[in-house]
Amino acid sequence: MNDQIEKSPTAETQTPPSFGEAARYWIKLGFMSFGGPAGQIAMMQTECVDKRGWLSQGAFLRGLNYSMLLPGPEAQQLAAYIGWRLHGVKGALFAGTAFFIPGTFLMIFLAWVAAAHGDDGFVSAIFHGIKPVVIAIVISAVYRIGKKTCNGIVPLALAIGAFAALQFTETPFPVVVLVAGIAGVAIAKFKPDALSSGHDDHAAPKAETPGASQTSGALKRIILITAIFAVALIGPSLLAISVLGAEPFSDVIKLFTTAAFVTFGGAYAVLPFVADAAVNTYGWLTGAEMINGLALAETTPGPLILVTTYVGFFAGWSAEGAVLGVIAALVTTYVTFLPSFYLIIVGAPYVESVQRFAWARNALSAITAAVVGVILSLAFFLGQAALFDTAGDVQWLSVAAAVVALGLLISNRVSVPMLVALGAAFGVATSFI
Repeated sequence: MNDQIEKSPTAETQTPPSFGEAARYWIKLGFMSFGGPAGQIAMMQTECVDKRGWLSQGAFLRGLNYSMLLPGPEAQQLAAYIGWRLHGVKGALFAGTAFFIPGTFLMIFLAWVAAAHGDDGFVSAIFHGIKPVVIAIVISAVYRIGKKTCNGIVPLALAIGAFAALQFTETPFPVVVLVAGIAGVAIAKFKPDALSSGHDDHAAPKAETPGASQTSGALKRIILITAIFAVALIGPSLLAISVLGAEPFSDVIKLFTTAAFVTFGGAYAVLPFVADAAVNTYGWLTGAEMINGLALAETTPGPLILVTTYVGFFAGWSAEGAVLGVIAALVTTYVTFLPSFYLIIVGAPYVESVQRFAWARNALSAITAAVVGVILSLAFFLGQAALFDTAGDVQWLSVAAAVVALGLLISNRVSVPMLVALGAAFGVATSFI
């Protein structure tokens, strides 16, 4: 059984590296993974396939397609998948962890700066300037994803329905995701082309039907890995709650474990769920502070979902200060990424067969369409804190800055980190007016 878990197929690996060589690359990637998932995936394509020849183009694309089918950060999961193909479970754990560790500690430091010094004149001016930029980034995400996915009446209707459910009702985000997925499967049965997308452009080659002995072995493997995962999740969670107290760790673990399993469509999709709970339900931080966290996550290496680390810090900070903030941020990061490792390790041997299921591709297409509406609701949520003052009056200078930033993003004239830097400079400059 251990051999079943540790061994990874390398039939399509062209030039297998040593573990040390691969480890050096994963550490380097962790410090250089700016630019969001598109840029991060492009980096791995260039290095792992084109330059180093560690695996074939087909294997890379199937790993990418599988990662896109899963909840969680697809770029981090793709790194874990490549690590698994090269060196089994230890490769997946190392590659996936190295991908977000540098960004995690940088995010914790920046969260401390925001919490401890966010009201200081200079720091406050910087955050004030980047808020309209964040609104532009979120709206550009709506435009970018919507242009690809909402290319028909049915996807557009799913996007509008998701937006209305979140904006005008109290429908929980996980319910929106679940309903969208079920709707995608149902709609595709009656109108197969209604949800066509690019997710199945590189479908896996047809695999042979597994025999009874193979099915039994696969089931035992899945049960064993699931048990190990459950212990890895429940054990540290109970330890943290018993040693450090239920407040805020019980809520932190519940919120971010749930978020990890419903982040279909990337970090933007789950942010309304996290932001609403953190701001309105638990009161760990304000809407303005949430915007600051998103801006910081956009400009640091690693996946955008590291904004949850920032929120986790504020959960601990609001309870007892910096020490508990750091611990809460680390616990948040742990429960956020642990499910991604589980899904990659348990499913990687079956990537070929999973992608042959039309229902899975249809569900993903529907969820991706609904995510456009979800992100739009996030723009409304954050816009209230960024573009209006406490009296409810429009801050027209911030609105103008958001419009200019949106134009620069859509025209691809500047990168996101550069735009955030320009927003910070704008905030400092306007603070003298």
